[in-house]
Amino acid sequence: MKREHNYPIGTPGKPWGDEEKAQWLAQTTIKRSYLEEVVPKINALTADFDLLQYGALSYDVEKYPLFAIKTRNWDNNKPVVLVTGGVHGYETSGVHGALQFAETQAAQYSDSFNIVIAPCVSPWGYEVINRWNPNTVDPNRSFYADSPSEEADNLMKMVNGLEGEILVHIDLHETTDSDELEFRPAREARDGKVFIEDGVPDGFYTVGDTENPQPEFQKAIIDSVRKVTHIAPPDADGNIIGSPVQQEGVINYPLKSLSLCNGITDCRYGTTTEVYPDSDRVTPEQCNDAQVAAINGALDYVMKQLG
Repeated sequence: MKREHNYPIGTPGKPWGDEEKAQWLAQTTIKRSYLEEVVPKINALTADFDLLQYGALSYDVEKYPLFAIKTRNWDNNKPVVLVTGGVHGYETSGVHGALQFAETQAAQYSDSFNIVIAPCVSPWGYEVINRWNPNTVDPNRSFYADSPSEEADNLMKMVNGLEGEILVHIDLHETTDSDELEFRPAREARDGKVFIEDGVPDGFYTVGDTENPQPEFQKAIIDSVRKVTHIAPPDADGNIIGSPVQQEGVINYPLKSLSLCNGITDCRYGTTTEVYPDSDRVTPEQCNDAQVAAINGALDYVMKQLG
């Protein structure tokens, strides 16, 4: 039987007010440095890419500049590939997998595509290893007009300013044990709901768009990633995180109606990757490699479709 849990902040059944949100923020701590771990890797790419600072978070504009990396010789006749990482800053391989792809793989696709990579959309979340921003807002449910998330708002403005058709969007994420142990309980407490435990899938999977699922595209990603890490099986009900499995390692969400990052464009080919870093069968390096393999599988498939 699935158990119910009460979160240590707030009153069960009552949504948080300003006092509870302040209590939550007060118990967060800086655990790693965006300026030391991420920004130097971004700056190291400037010999081969154009670097765009598309904003900074008001929590500390000096500590949290927002960067995108763009392939040079932008050609409006080529389709655009958008890669986003760190929308949930705590999902480490999303950030470092995006940077690894830029460093090791992007050049081979630059003849066919304009590529723009936003490797760490939520640098405050990266530092405190959390899903939310300081205002208890989840950026990956906040991609809509007048967003309450600075992270989402800055990214949308950057993307809207890009020239050319965005054909592909790959949003790099992780599903972690802490989703079940911390982040989902906190969310339900914030919203005055009861948290009932579910489970964390052991392995990699993708999330496609219910309105535009592109099953062969998703399959190409799964086939590429399985060379690096294992693919998540369905649970006893045939689901992954509560959604029906459409094919091996693939579920679909209504991306736009949920205000998810992968729904911010009208791209033909979109996917959200989900690496499982807490498995005893993988290393951090394999998690980064899985993100790179996902991007490679996606772009190899699209190149074949373009002929």
